[in-house]
Amino acid sequence: MDIINFLADFWGVLFIALLLVVGFTAGRIAERRHYRTIFEREDAMADLVVVSARTLPPSAMPPATHLVLGSAVISVDYFKRFIADLRKIFGGRLHTYESLLDRARREAILRMQDQARALGATTIMNMRFETSSISKGAKKGIGAVEVLAYGTAIVPPR
Repeated sequence: MDIINFLADFWGVLFIALLLVVGFTAGRIAERRHYRTIFEREDAMADLVVVSARTLPPSAMPPATHLVLGSAVISVDYFKRFIADLRKIFGGRLHTYESLLDRARREAILRMQDQARALGATTIMNMRFETSSISKGAKKGIGAVEVLAYGTAIVPPR
């Protein structure tokens, strides 16, 4: 009977370890793919200036302005949540969540830039962020994070 219990426990631990490895691998692949597309799109948007200044430089003709925004919701995979829960025991930086927030911020900026580019803007002034966590339940912590980037698109007179 002891050997049966041992084998059941062994296979249970092995199964959980296998799930963690699969979760880690799938999460890393998804994150790398997302970063690759972010880098490509940031290069394409390099000519669209985004600044946090509140005032426009003086010019002869006032430009047209439009509110532009971009929102991104990125979910937390189970492996990141597992690692963050372990890290909370000992304290310190949660690197797993830092990359999640970085991806969400950059994606939100790119979506805002896409909207500004469609309007013919050359600059986005007074760019700001809003962030929020979307919980699956009060006890489970973060399920996803939303980042909203918004600003004033400056469309030069034609």
